[in-house]
Amino acid sequence: MADHQKPELFELNNGTMRVKISNYGCTVTSLFVPDKNGNLADVVLGFDSLEPYLKGASPYFGCIVGRVANRIKDGKFTLNGTEFSLPINKPPNSLHGGHKGFDKVVWEVVEHNDGENPSITFKYHSDDGEEGYPGDVTVTAKYSLTSSTTMRLDMEAKPENKPTPISLAQHTYWNLAGHNSGNILEHSIQIWASHVTPVDQNTIPTGEIMPVKGTPFDFTTEKKIGTSIHEVPGLGYDHNYVLDCGEEKSGLKSAAKVKDPSSSRVLKLWTNAPGMQFYTGNYVNGVKGKGGAIYGKHSGLCLETQGFPNAINQSNFPSIVVKPGEKYKHTMLFEFSSE
Repeated sequence: MADHQKPELFELNNGTMRVKISNYGCTVTSLFVPDKNGNLADVVLGFDSLEPYLKGASPYFGCIVGRVANRIKDGKFTLNGTEFSLPINKPPNSLHGGHKGFDKVVWEVVEHNDGENPSITFKYHSDDGEEGYPGDVTVTAKYSLTSSTTMRLDMEAKPENKPTPISLAQHTYWNLAGHNSGNILEHSIQIWASHVTPVDQNTIPTGEIMPVKGTPFDFTTEKKIGTSIHEVPGLGYDHNYVLDCGEEKSGLKSAAKVKDPSSSRVLKLWTNAPGMQFYTGNYVNGVKGKGGAIYGKHSGLCLETQGFPNAINQSNFPSIVVKPGEKYKHTMLFEFSSE
């Protein structure tokens, strides 16, 4: 392990909210928040120990994925005239940074603060050529509890010597009723996006920016997740939403609001990223999680704010190329409440 760092668990606790995060993949393994009656529940899918994560049993539960999140078509891209080939770890594409992306490495803990606004900062150095990507990149991720029921994540990355694509995503699976409470089809969601990027049979965006109006992808007003999921081709939602410039908070735009009717827990997500992958845990199939809970299909939902999938090969998508001297910055604000 780099710098003799070993995989460990760290806690952020402000008296109301309690989060456990590992330096292995910057992974959120548990997150306890109160419901309307003050009852705490762990609202993220995961494992009781680090062993299943280290053994590869996790379908990206809670981690930060990179150097490039989501899919790159055929694992190939050309940058400044040079073609690069990436591992095909989700045939026929490269997914979430390859065989050993940022989610499968030990990050260095550079700061860990307790107190009223506890925080932890992780750092990772990605070498030139790692998983096929060009250039050295230094990445930091800081999780902080900024209020009694708010968690903030600040991700930054700096290329040191070559232009390179960078698009990180946080891959927590949420279930606001509690991680062990069954599926999320009764949750309702509103997404501040009037367009999606439709995909081909290999889940690669076609390049089109499609209005959601009149389709099962329309969450411009709050709607139950289960209402139209059977109309979505494939196993459920696994699509990139083009985030609109809706209401703002601390320079971030409103991305999504999720509500669980049973506990009245609400999660409001804010971000500065251009897109958000809404994924309904379609491929989760009998994973043995915390406390012996068995996670099946649709046991959790992911709200992965990101650059658009395959943007490196799609000239009409916002560019994810970052040059030396520039800095990639991606912030997410997870605001919990009850209604």
